[in-house]
Amino acid sequence: MIVGTAGHIDHGKTLLVKALTGIDCDRLKEEKARGITIELGFAYAPLPGGGTLGFVDVPGHERFVHTMLAGAASVDFVMLVVAADDGVMPQTREHLQILDLLGLEHGLVVINKCDLVDAARLDEVEAEIRAALAGTSLAMAEVARVSAATGDGIAALRETLVEEAESRPERATRGAFRMAIDRSFTVAGAGTVVTGTVVSGAIAVGATAVALPSGIEARVRTIHALGAPAEKGVAGERVALNLAGAERQAVARGDWLVAPDQRSASPRFDARFRLLDSETRALRTWTPVHLHIGTSEIEARIVLLEGETLAPGASGLVQIVAASPLPVRAGDRLVARDAGGARTLGGGAVIDPAAPQRFRRTPARLAALAAMAERDPELALAELIELPPGIVDLTAFAIGRGLSATETDRLIEEVQPAVADLQGHRHAAAPAAVERLGREIVERLGVFHAASPERPGMAEDPLRLALPTRLTRPQLKAVLAMLAAAGEVVAQGGLVRLASHSSSLGAADQRLWDRIEAAIGGDHSYRPPQVRELSEATGQPIATIRKLLKTMARMGAVVEVASDRFFLKPALLELGRMAGELADSNDGKTFSAAEFRDRAGSGRNVGIQILEHFDRRGLTLRQGDVRRVVKDPAVVFGARDAS
Repeated sequence: MIVGTAGHIDHGKTLLVKALTGIDCDRLKEEKARGITIELGFAYAPLPGGGTLGFVDVPGHERFVHTMLAGAASVDFVMLVVAADDGVMPQTREHLQILDLLGLEHGLVVINKCDLVDAARLDEVEAEIRAALAGTSLAMAEVARVSAATGDGIAALRETLVEEAESRPERATRGAFRMAIDRSFTVAGAGTVVTGTVVSGAIAVGATAVALPSGIEARVRTIHALGAPAEKGVAGERVALNLAGAERQAVARGDWLVAPDQRSASPRFDARFRLLDSETRALRTWTPVHLHIGTSEIEARIVLLEGETLAPGASGLVQIVAASPLPVRAGDRLVARDAGGARTLGGGAVIDPAAPQRFRRTPARLAALAAMAERDPELALAELIELPPGIVDLTAFAIGRGLSATETDRLIEEVQPAVADLQGHRHAAAPAAVERLGREIVERLGVFHAASPERPGMAEDPLRLALPTRLTRPQLKAVLAMLAAAGEVVAQGGLVRLASHSSSLGAADQRLWDRIEAAIGGDHSYRPPQVRELSEATGQPIATIRKLLKTMARMGAVVEVASDRFFLKPALLELGRMAGELADSNDGKTFSAAEFRDRAGSGRNVGIQILEHFDRRGLTLRQGDVRRVVKDPAVVFGARDAS
């Protein structure tokens, strides 16, 4: 269990931790000289039944509230320390506000320096504390009376903390690995070391992690968990990671370490935000703030999503617009201080870690946020796919919730959506939504085929814009993949058709195509005539020839290699294989344009047109005066390619 201290400056937090553990958390010369805590301090004590009790000692001075926030964001249990002689002070109240905003419900209040006052004063201070706790997450917290200087009450306090630690259930290690970095330093002979609390998941020696926002990948050389060497660090543990591949300057407090598949970060995220009732003015849109989340401190703006103002003591949906992207996740707690960083304004919890900039206040968007606010990912996903249009980017949803691949698979089993995998992203849809969207798509394609039977299919964007339900491009592709799997449609080469449709030409066009096909095939297949030459040979207008060839290109019969020069697809496939054979026959696995021209017999100009087309299609890679074949021609010009 990680225990954090909180409270006003000079109320004895550091001395209290020393009395409990024997460790002095003030390690800096300035801290020793001034007698105050400036940086986070850490101490550990073994539990009788095994395990470790960790302490995070945070500063109490108002100038160091941002450091206090970095420590408080990672604790399981809090000790709010109040000096018996001073009683509740300004930083006591602000720290209590912050703890409440961070949702810390487990803790106790320690009245320290009891040796300096009489019993009547102790009763007075405890009453003052109870009044301050009222209405906060620590309202029911116990109050302990101790003197860190004399040792009175320390044994009983230690026993209370041990009982609390042993009664708490072991924190689940589910979720993808994430760690908020609170310190970064260099150890001679070892290199870069970062410390922090593992927020979710686990990290093992030898594993790879990504530092955000830099994006640098690093390998974990060694791990210290709760002050001792370990093979892995798990959620809830304070760890020190020795990183290979990350320079000290590349990672700092406020950065995150995440699993390689958790790189997602956004400068905009939606949250539920509560303005403290101690504020004298309502909050307005675009209010500048200092945002604290995890161990990060960053400038941001608050955009209200409900109403024009947020009254003191009220809560509402907001969008946070940060100065740079943050890898936050749903449920992460945040605290906002005023633009000057002088006082705490309020805080809340993240709902959508990657919020849209447009249409953020529409009823549809607010309905989606209501679904996403569900803490249970199964409930949230089930509600989201019931909202129009009924399809969700499941990969983004899983990253936003910090779910591992195994947990995402389990989520699919629980919710039972229709699923499509597209370019590394999974999409999930309600079966009823797929059925409804399928009807819309099939109906629109039917109209298109009836009007243009010769065309092989309808382009995806016109189809998307013609549907009654508005879909994004990825959403349409996902639905098409689901329908294709069911055998209803065929989608390839950017065109979509009904599975039952086969394009056909009218009688006149078919006769003309037969003549053109003969002219560009056979002995002329590697140097086909241009549209003008075909017009002269057939006696048909250039526009007629060009239109028919464009139609045949959409049908996949020909490919327009250069303006008005069309090749039959089998000819291009053979030319691609020819380029591969040329490359294989040379020591450097490359060939020149002249070698290709001579081998194909296409002439210089047409040969260059072919090679430039190969370059565009990714079949070849030009390197100065030679080219290298980098793809299989059968993949680029295979029968399934409709370009």
